[in-house]
Amino acid sequence: MSEQVVAAEPTTVGAEELQGPVRLRHPWRWVAVAVLAYVAVRVVVAFARNDKMHWDVVRHYLFAPAVLRGLLLTVELTAAAMSLAIAVGVAIALMRLSPNPVLSYFAAGYVWFVRATPVVVQLLFWFFLAAVFPRIVIDVPFGPTLVEFDTNTLVGQFVAGMLGLGLSESAYVAEIVRAGISSIDRGQTEASQSLGMSRMRMMRWVILPQAMRVIIPPIGNAVINMTKLTAVVLIIGLPDLMTSVQLIYSRNFFQIPLLTVACCWYVLLVSVLTVLQLRLEKRFGRGVLKP
Repeated sequence: MSEQVVAAEPTTVGAEELQGPVRLRHPWRWVAVAVLAYVAVRVVVAFARNDKMHWDVVRHYLFAPAVLRGLLLTVELTAAAMSLAIAVGVAIALMRLSPNPVLSYFAAGYVWFVRATPVVVQLLFWFFLAAVFPRIVIDVPFGPTLVEFDTNTLVGQFVAGMLGLGLSESAYVAEIVRAGISSIDRGQTEASQSLGMSRMRMMRWVILPQAMRVIIPPIGNAVINMTKLTAVVLIIGLPDLMTSVQLIYSRNFFQIPLLTVACCWYVLLVSVLTVLQLRLEKRFGRGVLKP
């Protein structure tokens, strides 16, 4: 019985099949973009053409000496408060992760108490500390006095603002650092211990460098938030940017123009900090595959 071989007829592929996946059209996206652009333009034009904004006043006070002094104080207070917050926060995070139950419970209690009290209350507490402790004394137990300070002299407006803002933020920094350290695989700890590394050396050379990739973004957000949070030192009379602006518009009654001046400087500060945060994220994220 003879076998017949039937040749398959060549098939032709249409041009549409060779083009790959067809991109879906999303016309409503363009409608949404157009609506948002229209609203943004209208808002900008409404402010720009409004004579009651007094843009001449904004230009006049944008680089006024009092405003620039307040801006410098805001930067200094932000740097001091965040330095204190990071130093205390890292220590509290390491204490909370310590196998020593006394240190761990103390750190947990510190975080609970600080987060439970408002920033304004902490600021006022440090500002009025002299009412409870007129003098700060460092002495040897049952022995002579080593150092003695006048509380009003030692804890002035700037120091009270730094302590209130820094210690308040330290509790949140502690939780950020703790979460970053906890995100590192346990195998890294076991490998370090197998090499005979002490806990501090392990944290310094193995755990923290890897945890920085997780820690940097929320810490950057905390610095940005601290820059704006410094405005609350208005209640203790510290002449930061917001206080300086308020003192000016309390005399000339140009509230909105002076608040616009403050907004311009805050936007600039936050923009610079955002760029620095992105650079740090890029540096500590080297070698990590992007999703």
